[in-house]
Amino acid sequence: MAKEAKDIIAGLDDNTVEAVLELYRRRRAMTSLFGFTCHTLNGFQPAPHHKLICDALDRVVSGKTRRLMITMPPRHGKSELASRRLPAYFLGRHPRKQVICATYNSDFAMDFGREVRNIMSEESFTDLFPTSVLSADSKSANRFNTAVGGTYYTTGIGAGLTGRGAHLGIIDDPIKSREEADSKHYRDRIYNWYRSVFYTRLMPKSSLILILTRWHDDDLAGRLLMEQRNGGEEWEQLSLKAVAGGNDPMGRSEGESLWPAWYPTTELQNIRNVIGPREWSALYQQEPIEDEGAYFKREWIEDNLFNRVQLMKEHKAGLKPMYFYGASDYAVTAEGGDYTVHLVIGVDSDDTIYILDMWRSQTETIDWVEAFCGLVEKWKPARWGEEAGQILKSVGPFIDRRMKERNLYCYRVQLSSAADKPTRARSVQARMSMGKIRFPDDSQMLDPMMFELCRFPAGTHDDIVDAFSLIGRMLDDFSSAPAYKPPEKDDLYGTTMVEMFKMHQNRRKGRGHLQAPVVGLPPKGVPDTEPALQEG
Repeated sequence: MAKEAKDIIAGLDDNTVEAVLELYRRRRAMTSLFGFTCHTLNGFQPAPHHKLICDALDRVVSGKTRRLMITMPPRHGKSELASRRLPAYFLGRHPRKQVICATYNSDFAMDFGREVRNIMSEESFTDLFPTSVLSADSKSANRFNTAVGGTYYTTGIGAGLTGRGAHLGIIDDPIKSREEADSKHYRDRIYNWYRSVFYTRLMPKSSLILILTRWHDDDLAGRLLMEQRNGGEEWEQLSLKAVAGGNDPMGRSEGESLWPAWYPTTELQNIRNVIGPREWSALYQQEPIEDEGAYFKREWIEDNLFNRVQLMKEHKAGLKPMYFYGASDYAVTAEGGDYTVHLVIGVDSDDTIYILDMWRSQTETIDWVEAFCGLVEKWKPARWGEEAGQILKSVGPFIDRRMKERNLYCYRVQLSSAADKPTRARSVQARMSMGKIRFPDDSQMLDPMMFELCRFPAGTHDDIVDAFSLIGRMLDDFSSAPAYKPPEKDDLYGTTMVEMFKMHQNRRKGRGHLQAPVVGLPPKGVPDTEPALQEG
C-alpha cells in the first residue's frame, strides 16, 4: 500500500502534491491535538514529550479519560498545549460544550483566555472548524461563546464560578511561588476552593485535567493522590522528570534529558546547582520534599555533605583511614513495587559514617545479586547486614553460590525485625542529628536519599531508610579506623650531599648517633671498620 501511494504521488505535479499534503495536514489537525498544534502554532518545534502529552489530552477529548494529572518541569510547553491549544481544539470538536480554565491568578487567566480567543479567530482555525466560530458579542478575554452555544470561561484560583458549568475543567499551575507552597493556609485554601467551587461546576460525565509543576508534597496534586490511595477518584497520571529516572514513561535511559534541544543535561545541572536540591527535586523531578522532614530533618543532610572523590583520594593516600561496611534491603519484584537497595559506608577514627556508594533499582533478583557482588568486590567490606526473612531464605543460597563463583568473601550478618520501622531507625536518627552521618554531594545518590529520608515514615518508598536502619543496628559491632599519624621526621637523615658529609664527620668524631641505616653508612651499633682478620 505504501509503495502504491508513493507511485501515485510520484506521478502528480507539484501543485497537486501540495494540495494532497495540505489535505492530510488539515485532516490530522481536525483529529488530534498534536496535529492541531502543528497546524495552528507557527514555529512549533515539537519534541517527543509534546506528542506524549497531546496523546494523553486526546484521550480526554474523546472521553476515554475523565481524570488526567500531568506533572512536569517549568518551561517545557505544558501551558501552551493544555491551556491555550486544548480549549480551542476541544471547542472546535465540541462547539456546544462548555470549558472552564483556572490558574493561580486572574491576570494570568486573562492571558490564557485572550490567546484562546485569538486562536479561534484565526483563519487556520475556522477553516478546520467552520461551525465553531465565535459569536459576534465575544469581546471579553476571560469569557466568550461560540455561535452555537458553547462557552469558554477562565478565572483565577479562589474566584467564584456561580452560574458556570464545564464539560471540560482545566487547572493549570494552582501555585505560583515557594511562599504560597509553604503556606498550609494557602494550600488549604486551594484545596477547599477545588472541592466546594470548581468541582461543583462539572457537568455529568465531564472531564478534569490538572496540569502543574509540583511544589510541595501536600499541594493539590499530592492531596488528590492521597485521596486516590484512600479509595477516592482514580487519576491517570503522566509524570515527566527533567532528568529520567527508572520506569520513565517515555522509555528514556536514566539520566537522559526530557528536552535535550532546549535543556541538555549540562544546562539542567547548572539549574540544579543554582536552585538547590529541594527546588530541583520538586519543580524539575516532580518529587517534592517536605520542608523539614518528620523523622529525618532536611538540614541534617544538607549541612553534612562531602566530596566523595576528594575523600577517596585522602583515603588512598593514607590520610583518611576508614573501615568499610555494607547493608542491603532486598526486594524480589521487578518493574514496580519495592526497590532493592545496597548501601556501602566508611567509618573513620572519630566514628563518623560516610555514605560511599549506593545501588538502588526495581529489578530481577539476578540483577541485584550481581550488583551486590560487584560492590563486595569493589569495597571489600568487613561485614554486610541483611534483613532476615523469607526473601533471604529464598535467595540466600543463590547469593552464596555467586560469591563462591566470583571468589568473593564477606561476613554477612542476618538481622531480625523485632520492632516497627521508625523504632528500628532510631539509632540512625540519633547519629544524623549529631552530624555523625555524612552524605555525598553527588546528586545521583543524594536526591533519592533526601527524597526518601525526608518523607519517612509517610512516604511511598522507604527502602533506603531500611538499609540505613540495618547499618544502625550493626553500629555496636563496628570498629573505628585508626587515627592518621604523620610519619616522624628523622633529623639524622641527610637530604643533601653537604648534610651527609657533615653527618659523616660528626659520626667519626663521636658527635652523632645513628638511629637507622643510611646509604653508605653502617647500621646502628656496627663499627665503621671491619676488625682485622686473624691470621692463623
